[in-house]
Amino acid sequence: MTQSYPTDWDIEKYRNDTDIEEHWQLRKEFLKAHKGKFPEDYLVALATAFTNMEFMGCTYPAPLMVRVAELSKDIAKKYREVKKTKLQRTFVSASNAAENKIKKRQSDPGTYTSNKRPRQ
Repeated sequence: MTQSYPTDWDIEKYRNDTDIEEHWQLRKEFLKAHKGKFPEDYLVALATAFTNMEFMGCTYPAPLMVRVAELSKDIAKKYREVKKTKLQRTFVSASNAAENKIKKRQSDPGTYTSNKRPRQ
């Protein structure tokens, strides 16, 4: 027989004022999917580990990583599918940005404006 745990606790009480909506929704989905399968405090910790892994690339001891991967399989799959269709940010180093700006000026000299007055 599988053990069950109380489900009369409010998931919303674990939302932080600083949570990004997307992060909260994913953590909330995880909590809802597994409420009653684990003690409340343990499930909240698992959900936090899951979102930390998903959004920040955090790593944990292997047994926890495996457990979270198993529990989040369907939830993460849906999230990752949606994520594929969203705009992806690309970070460029300052040196690359400066180099690209110079290359653009060289290839299209008409776009460069000077503070010097034209000769008369």
